[in-house]
Amino acid sequence: MLDSVGAGALPDADKYGDKGTNTLKHIFENMGKDFVLSNLGNLGLYNIVPSPFGYNSQNIVGNYGKMATKSPAKDTTAGHWELSGIILDKPFPTYPKGFPKELITDFEKQIGTKVLGNCVASGTEIIKQLGDEHYKTGYPIVYTSADSVFQIAASEDENVFGLGNLYNACTVARKMFIGEHAVGRVIARPFIKKSDGTFQRTTNRKDYSLDPLGETILDKITVSGGNVTAIGKIKDIFNNRGVSTAYHTTGNIDGIQKTIECIADKSYNNKKQLIFTNLVDFDMLWGHRRNVAAYAKGLKYFDDKLPEIISVMTETDLLIITADHGCDPTYTKHTDHTREYVPVIVYGKNIKQNIDLGIRNSLSDVAQTIADIFELEPMKNGTSFKEKIC
Repeated sequence: MLDSVGAGALPDADKYGDKGTNTLKHIFENMGKDFVLSNLGNLGLYNIVPSPFGYNSQNIVGNYGKMATKSPAKDTTAGHWELSGIILDKPFPTYPKGFPKELITDFEKQIGTKVLGNCVASGTEIIKQLGDEHYKTGYPIVYTSADSVFQIAASEDENVFGLGNLYNACTVARKMFIGEHAVGRVIARPFIKKSDGTFQRTTNRKDYSLDPLGETILDKITVSGGNVTAIGKIKDIFNNRGVSTAYHTTGNIDGIQKTIECIADKSYNNKKQLIFTNLVDFDMLWGHRRNVAAYAKGLKYFDDKLPEIISVMTETDLLIITADHGCDPTYTKHTDHTREYVPVIVYGKNIKQNIDLGIRNSLSDVAQTIADIFELEPMKNGTSFKEKIC
């Protein structure tokens, strides 16, 4: 899961304020003709989003297409859930004017302290604005975004707030935000104050999600006796449901390395095994911060690691590369996610090559295909593309 690596605006993108967005295309254009993702290209990437400079691979060994998000949302939870087989019939609640006063008052009462903020803000900007006041008062910072999130930023320093108190406050909030206020995620955003007086977020972020609103492919695999390994924030997004083993990561580099190690682990033998990895840096560090060069560098790093990933795959392993939504780093109207198609690339050493999977109607086609391959009962949503590739 290349978090936020979108492949062009969906037909309804204008309703989300995202008309004309295209994460991959605009990165290609901005980085110039010398920026080439050759390994992803060999798997079919440039057949999904053509190079503006005419580059293409001569020997495509992967299968490729793009998928539309059917859920009325463009956030992490909706995207991951749809990939796993759940299509939302209505969006999660959002709070463009901040959270209702009565909710904040109740939250303050339950955690025993006042809060700062209660506004829509960028995570890095809000700690610049309110970090010093937080250190003076010890009051946690509450904010949201265009997504359905209740975010709490606080110092890891025990003398100011502390990581344990931050996690406890998030647990309180998660129990509060139910019913009409059931936000997709409550997110802990810990930070520190550096010696120069500036503030820096740490890797101890933690997401508190709702339980998935239906059966997922993760559930089906674990119930059938299989194993689901969650790498990165996958465990949090699914509230640990359907997860057998989970690994926290410090970012993309760590997530890629852990994925390679898990693929190389052959102890599961013939057991159904799904390794589900989220590479969050594309979204959190580069997409939202509109950092085109860093985003491109991250894509190049992943591209350079692809041969190593493929080298540890067996003849029966299947690699699926996709995303959950877009976050076009060139878009200037806002710094939120962008409603885009997502790429889907499928590679295996014993499957067909260079098959155009077309434009898929739902991200749930991935879950349905996995269920089909593992010979499980069909998912409620999605259309399998197993017959196209096998």
